[in-house]
This record gives sequence, C-alpha cells and structure tokens, in this order.
Amino acid sequence: MIQDIYPHKLLNPYLPEKKASPDSFVLSFNRDSVFTDGISLPCFKDLDVVSQDDVIYLFSIDGEVDYFLYGYASDVSLELPGFSYMKVRDVRSSGKAERITMFAIFTSLHLYHWYSSNRFCGRCGKRTSLDYRERALRCECGNLIYPRLVPAVIVGVTNGDKLLVTKYNRPNATNYALVAGFTEIGETLEETVEREVMEETGLKVKNIRYYKSQPWGIVDDLLAGFYCEVDGSDEITMDSSELKVAEWRSKKDIILQSDDYSLTGEMMRVFKES
Repeated sequence: MIQDIYPHKLLNPYLPEKKASPDSFVLSFNRDSVFTDGISLPCFKDLDVVSQDDVIYLFSIDGEVDYFLYGYASDVSLELPGFSYMKVRDVRSSGKAERITMFAIFTSLHLYHWYSSNRFCGRCGKRTSLDYRERALRCECGNLIYPRLVPAVIVGVTNGDKLLVTKYNRPNATNYALVAGFTEIGETLEETVEREVMEETGLKVKNIRYYKSQPWGIVDDLLAGFYCEVDGSDEITMDSSELKVAEWRSKKDIILQSDDYSLTGEMMRVFKES
C-alpha cells in the first residue's frame, strides 16, 4: 500500500523551528495538483524565490530527508524548468514516481488541505496562526484547530468464492473497487460497514472482520478495511447515485487495480489469491 515504504520510515513529530537544508524537498500545491516533474520533487536549493520564511516543516523520512510545504498561509505558485503543477492522481497513474515520493505527496497534500482550509477561524473569523507547541492552528479567541482525519471503511463482501466489486458513479472511475463510505456521528466502524453495504447494494452482512488500516491523504481519510459475508439473499439492489457497477465476481474474474497503493486494491488481491 502507499504507506508501505519499509525499510524507510515516516517521522512526523511537529518541529516548527526546523530549517530547510539545500537538499530538503519542497511541496507546493494548487488545489489537488502538485509541483513536480512527474518523477521527483524540487529541492530547496533549486527554488531561488523561496526563503526559509516561506516554508514550514512537515515531516522526515528516516530522519535524513526532510519535506517542507510552500504556501501554507496563502495561495502561491512556482516556476522551474521541467516542473509544473500536475494532478496528484495523474502523477500516481503514470507510475513514474517512486512509492516513497508518492507517499510524501499524499501525506503533504493532507496537511496542505488542512492548512489552506483553516487560514481563518471558524468561530470568530480572524486570521489563525501556527501553534508552536503542537501541530495545530491557533486563534486569539482561543479556538485551537487540529488536522482533520476522516474515518471511512473499505468493505470486502464475500459470497462463497465470489467478491462484491463496484465502480463509483463518476467519470474518472475506471478501476473496480469495493463498497466504501464514511463513518457517521455516533456510529461504530462495524455499523458503518452494515449501513454502507445496505445503502449501496441492498445486502445484509454478517461475520464482520477487521483487516487493516491505511492513511489516504488525497481526501484526508483514515481507512479501515473489513471483510464480511453476505447474510441471506445475494440479490443486489444498486444505488445508482453512488455506483455505476455492483456485481459478484468469482476469484478468477476479479480485475485488480493497476497499482498496489490502495487498501482496496490489496483487499481485492488477497481475496483473489486466497
């Protein structure tokens, strides 16, 4: 999955006083596009217009390679020969960037979303500022804003040697996926599994079993994967507002995703190869 960068390790303590070295990587985003050449990220030494005051430390890989964000307090853009703002999804689908680079982009995008969405306080409307004790944004009214983590489930519904596969009802949804959805207020993860499967496919499920979790920074998610079994009728009643495909596939007929970044893809592969 995207976070599987062993033997490397993400180190994300909040170190706001840390300065960029010449070889530190700099992340710059324009909505959901990242400044890249499609393979790598620019280094601090390559960006003459960027000063230490323009960037904020995000995290490190192995304590040796540091990553900084440019433009956390306002909208900015960069120029560098060979580099441009590319959609993160396009960088992923090209397969040119190494996994460690894609993980850094996903995680940085998560933080960029948070910084850019909370430049002003939601309580009083005043400008927020960086907190220097913990990763948070502080307002003079006392409001303290932490990074957003959105819990969601990925669900592998099984029916003997068949798996329920889906495609989302949106233009760019070409890969087969699994039932997925966000956890609601007052709801457990297991209850989310039951509700989402029922809402999207009309199926009841039983024997819900936790599999694994994954950070998914593109949409600020923390994903929790579950397998379960269909309970009773296996007739699908698809919610066409959410899905354009919902069908049972035998193991030999499951079409896997083109890369191994996602929890969804891994769960499909694990079932197919079991």
